[in-house]
Amino acid sequence: RFAPRRMVPFSFPLSKCALWDPVPMGDVIGAHVTYYRNPRLSLVEKTLRLAYRHAEQNEKKSFSCFLLGTLAADEDGEGITLTIDRFDPGREV
Repeated sequence: RFAPRRMVPFSFPLSKCALWDPVPMGDVIGAHVTYYRNPRLSLVEKTLRLAYRHAEQNEKKSFSCFLLGTLAADEDGEGITLTIDRFDPGREV
């Protein structure tokens, strides 16, 4: 299976006793969210309009903001849905 180059293996902080054998076993697998599931994006219209209005009123060409939402697995277990329902313009400082 293909594992993108930018992915790094999981690592845990050092401890005095280990609860498992740290030696790698088996093939490398991808842990990306879309590797096994079909993603779906849902965006609330009010949030999109608010972000657009903020971009129109902003004097800068580029600005930072946050789109917040929830990530949930579908009932059938075959997909995931990212629902974006909040807009935060952030702070200037």
